Amino acid sequence: MYVPAHFEENRREVLHALIEAHPLGALVTHGPGGLDADHLPFELDRSGGTHGILRAHVARANPLWQTIASASGAPEALVIFQGPDAYLSPNGYPGKHETHRQVPTWNYVVVHAHGRLAVRDDEAFVRGLVARLTRKMESQVGEPRPWKMGDAPADYIAQMLAAIVGIEIEVTRLTGKWKLGQNKAPADRRGAAEALLARGTDEARAVGLAMQAALSGDGA
Repeated sequence: MYVPAHFEENRREVLHALIEAHPLGALVTHGPGGLDADHLPFELDRSGGTHGILRAHVARANPLWQTIASASGAPEALVIFQGPDAYLSPNGYPGKHETHRQVPTWNYVVVHAHGRLAVRDDEAFVRGLVARLTRKMESQVGEPRPWKMGDAPADYIAQMLAAIVGIEIEVTRLTGKWKLGQNKAPADRRGAAEALLARGTDEARAVGLAMQAALSGDGA
């Protein structure tokens, strides 16, 4: 990923926070058939390894886990975590109305996690992982009576767990790109952020708030 210095975000706690807020990652791997991508919800263990450990599960029918298991050594992988993004019209920049020297752009926040894959074909591993992910997501969406695995028959849960395989990635490198107009004049950054907030959509608001935070110096 191309990251100009003014868009670089390398604070580990900020990168980890984005992963936790946007856990659906695109896992990019290279196997016998070439490049492939799987979209999986990940759990991040901040304390594991140097940069954290990512855990997820795939369907047993997915050939990905068998490719990992049959590889010599732990194959490399990339997981892309996409934060909020929004299109910016030149009309949002005050400078546009003075000089007309502005063009459209797209602002976004993204984290790339590089690491090595391992298979965890272990019922206790996937049971614990699913339980933790479920608790987290049920809480985040505000379910008044959060679903838990104990709500379903034990034999059904056992059947569902047998149909998935765990994977684990020890993260070796994290790259963050916060493209939030840092290459623009402060007045244009403020104007563009206000235009996004006025747009009224959740994504535009999130990017607008992130732009204001970056402008104020706290970055995230």
